[in-house]
Amino acid sequence: MTASTQILNGAKPLHRFKSAWTITAATLAGVAVLDWPAFGPVVTTAVSSLLGTLPFIVFAVALVAGLRAAGAERMIALAFQGREIRTIIMAALFGGLAPFCSCEVIPFVAALLALGAPISAVMAFWLSSPLIDPPTLIITATELGWSFAMAKAITAISLGMFGGLALWAVVRVFQWNDVLKPQLSSGCGCGPAIPKGAPVWTFWTQPDRRQVFWAEAQSNFLFLLKWLALAYLLEGLMVQYVPSSLIVSLVGGDGIGAIFVGALIGMPAYLNSYVAAPLLAGLIEQGMQPGAALAFMTAGAVSCIPAMAAVFSLVKARIFAAYVILGLTGAILAGAVFQALQ
Repeated sequence: MTASTQILNGAKPLHRFKSAWTITAATLAGVAVLDWPAFGPVVTTAVSSLLGTLPFIVFAVALVAGLRAAGAERMIALAFQGREIRTIIMAALFGGLAPFCSCEVIPFVAALLALGAPISAVMAFWLSSPLIDPPTLIITATELGWSFAMAKAITAISLGMFGGLALWAVVRVFQWNDVLKPQLSSGCGCGPAIPKGAPVWTFWTQPDRRQVFWAEAQSNFLFLLKWLALAYLLEGLMVQYVPSSLIVSLVGGDGIGAIFVGALIGMPAYLNSYVAAPLLAGLIEQGMQPGAALAFMTAGAVSCIPAMAAVFSLVKARIFAAYVILGLTGAILAGAVFQALQ
């Protein structure tokens, strides 16, 4: 039995009604009763987004289950010892090249956390990955120009390094050693034990290692599925009930105030990079300053509501708060610097 299963079986009945599945079902029921015409579009948006992420979930689940069954997680933990700052830098660089949106990156972050990667390096990857990838770079350059596209690429890597190093310092000062929620904690003391000794990469040849693989895969898949289903349902509600015209009316203006508002409004808004680029091109033509546009796009990619819901499911409140604060602060700084260079 894995840690998440142990917690579920030992939970009080009231806690079960607060589960992600219950919240998802209650939300769907509320939409069906209160606004039936919107039920179909909301469900369609949520399901299509979930299906688009499903291959990433399966790959990440299989990867972490295979590494655990092989007994390789101890090697990964050793690889991070004494090299945390370098790992933060590499995670930020890799995140800037990874083709994941803010929700698609969640399964890989969950795998890294479950395998014992430092939270500072994971934060660097977490912050930089949703911001840029080759297709997004080309679309952004087409709509907003190469200077804006390169500013976004530099922002992605810089934000990852800034967030990772800031969290590294905070963790060292305040001794934040316990940062994961119980579902990702290992070593529950029951069920199939991870075999000791050197890693065995052909783990499927040994029954005890196969048992570990299937137990880990099932537990992690259900954990990610329930939280991403809720996250994408929130996305569907945002798309259905928050019109883009409302966002347009809130992010106009000049000065640092417009940059701050752009980042603040961008955080809960769900606009992926493919949609945000043409929308922001239109807003800039109408007088929106480029710095506010970059702040809006950065904050929206890092900290939209679906992504924040998934983050909240993985880490404890202080790390969740750090994620939100670092994302907002980085977006404002990026917007201010870019505006000053115009």
